Amino acid sequence: MSTVFLTGFPGFLGSALIERLLDREDDTTVTCLVQSKFRDDAAARAAALDADEDRIDFVEGDLTAANLGLDEETYADLQAETVAVYHLAAIYDLAVEREPARQVNVEGTRRMLAFAAGVEDLERFHYVSTVVVAGTYDGRFTEDMLQEGQQFCNYYESTKHAGEVLVQERMDELPVTIYRPGVAVGDSDTGATQKYDGMYEFVELLADQGSTAVVPTVFGSGGAEFNVVPRDYIVDAIGYLSGIEESEGEVYHLADPDPPTTAELIETLGDAMGKKRTFVLPIVPKGITEGLLTSLAYVSDDAAEFMRAGGLTYFDWPPSFDCTNAIEDLEGSGIECPAFEEYAETLVDFYEAHPEVGAEAMH
Repeated sequence: MSTVFLTGFPGFLGSALIERLLDREDDTTVTCLVQSKFRDDAAARAAALDADEDRIDFVEGDLTAANLGLDEETYADLQAETVAVYHLAAIYDLAVEREPARQVNVEGTRRMLAFAAGVEDLERFHYVSTVVVAGTYDGRFTEDMLQEGQQFCNYYESTKHAGEVLVQERMDELPVTIYRPGVAVGDSDTGATQKYDGMYEFVELLADQGSTAVVPTVFGSGGAEFNVVPRDYIVDAIGYLSGIEESEGEVYHLADPDPPTTAELIETLGDAMGKKRTFVLPIVPKGITEGLLTSLAYVSDDAAEFMRAGGLTYFDWPPSFDCTNAIEDLEGSGIECPAFEEYAETLVDFYEAHPEVGAEAMH
């Protein structure tokens, strides 16, 4: 039986996407590349899915190793059986150090491309990138843009950009589709998420305050977009777009086409948490804040990590994202990105009900 080869399981997006693939590809299996340390987690996640567990196979390997950490026979057999590749695996951690980010996000992508090039009847190489490849680009970032002289705030951004460059360089040789999700948050129906980071830092700040909450931000954050998208939109969109012929050779921004500003997002979260008043005060000059945090970084691990991640950037992040390709090719599918205010309360409800969820990324 032919197989779809998937990386990024049992990660946040991969765990949801695999169900869509099994539903659509009823005559194939899905083979997941998993690190040995996540083998038990992957098996437990597969058993919990609303899908045919017997059609999910695992190979233990490593993106950072030659032949993906597989022996030559297993590698060749997998290439012979594979019809499509979905490469989701990455280190998603804004504070990641350079070398592990490079090994996974860049060299891992290079190895997956090499694997795909050896698949005789490859239908498609699906690559999950991210909107942060825009870096510090100031203006409207379209789906056909990539190398625009932008700078990057952390090694996550720069290595994901470098990984997508590798993929785009092979688009004349391989059938490729690229997806750039916005900042993923929990499911819009259930609120479920695997970690509290990014937007959830605002939730935690609001949770520590009473009925009147005050959130200070940097100058410029009042007009900057904060582009978050729920997990179900991302995986529904990938599940649909990956199954149509028109998506070959395309890049899709799976982002909110009409996102809230940073101030609007915080105010919406305040409403969802039952605050009577939420004041967002852009009163802090970024230069002063950076100087203070740089000083604190010498004595505070939290401040050091925040600075290393370029955390302040996202308060007034300059790019906005054109989603024309995604909107046009999803037309008629019933799949569209919901407005943040429609599911903010669901995210908050999950957060309040599940304090055990942490902020750690999978490594």
